[in-house]
Amino acid sequence: MFALRTVSTALSRRTVVPAASSSIGRFMSGGDSHTFDISGSYTTHMLEDSPVPLPSESTSATRDELMSYFRLMYTMRRMEITCDNEYKARAIRGFCHLYDGQEAIATGIEAAFDHDDSWITSYRCHCVALTRGGTVSKVLAELFGMRDGYTKGRGGSMHFYNKEHNFYGGQGIVGAQVPVGTGLAFANKYKTPPGEKMPVAIACYGDGAANQGQIWESANMAALWKLPQIYCIENNQYGMGTSVDRHSSHMEYYKMGNIIPGIKMDGMNVLAVREGMKFAKEYCASGNGPLYVEMSTYRYHGHSMSDPGTTYRNREEIAATRSKRDPIEWCKRMMIEAGFEDANSLKAIEKSIRKEVIAEVAKAKGSTPPETVEELWNNVYSLDGTKDKEEKVPFMRMPDYHKSVHA
Repeated sequence: MFALRTVSTALSRRTVVPAASSSIGRFMSGGDSHTFDISGSYTTHMLEDSPVPLPSESTSATRDELMSYFRLMYTMRRMEITCDNEYKARAIRGFCHLYDGQEAIATGIEAAFDHDDSWITSYRCHCVALTRGGTVSKVLAELFGMRDGYTKGRGGSMHFYNKEHNFYGGQGIVGAQVPVGTGLAFANKYKTPPGEKMPVAIACYGDGAANQGQIWESANMAALWKLPQIYCIENNQYGMGTSVDRHSSHMEYYKMGNIIPGIKMDGMNVLAVREGMKFAKEYCASGNGPLYVEMSTYRYHGHSMSDPGTTYRNREEIAATRSKRDPIEWCKRMMIEAGFEDANSLKAIEKSIRKEVIAEVAKAKGSTPPETVEELWNNVYSLDGTKDKEEKVPFMRMPDYHKSVHA
């Protein structure tokens, strides 16, 4: 399925790629291109007469592109492993949902989109924030509750946000991002002159949220109004600790839109995701209405840091996925087979990324903590829709009621 179509000798040129401290959500192209077989990566629903060509069974990629994808995915992996360690050391508190195993999805979507397209996702959002113009230090600073974090330490793990890059965050409530994503699609259509292609909106959610009533209602409106909305189900096979065959009577999630067409993709193959999402973007941006997308993927950690992830599945299952479908290993293998890199050079790059992430963690820990408890009242209520006139609430409820703060 993932075989290399054409192979040439290794490139003598080596391109400098961004470090973890840089914004790494944009990808470069350049250098010799090679064609890769991605046949078997897609299954479609009601797209027999699609006005937009379906994804091909092969695609080309340059060394620079694959290296960018690899660097981003490996940075994601190391960042999430760091989050695991810092959570266990109690430097990160509260809820914490990790994305390792699913890196190809965010990377492939970003490779197909631009920053005019709107993106909203679930509480498993650290890596999407990194993809959309973020840095490891800024992600970790938010998790540490520092003022230099994405939402100045107020949001924590589930509430990243970057309006400049049209990233509208994670949502702490299961499925709650989907109606908001549909509203983003409505805004994109409303603001686009008739006849022009629209920026699209994507709402990502898990298989565990796929049967929520608010998703059906949102999809109904999107279909009626032909909104440029992509409903993206990241099917990692478990809704919390319940397998898909036990929590959903309908397990073909890409068909859940009823009359809305759908496409299922191999969510562990970054090139398959990229090409599939190019199709999805073109389809929706051209005025054909919404599209359901199912990403077949897998998470290595449990649902959250409070879930060991081994009571409802065994370690052999996790190990088998790591050995056969890991998205980073696939990307490395393609670069080696194409002659873009060798195993030793990739190990050296991994080592440098680990050092970069360690440095970013240190930077995050050295960030500025909130100066006073009064900062809790800032940016909560606005009297006129701006930051200039704020209403100070008289009471701030803390997790421990007896520690609540009175003005």
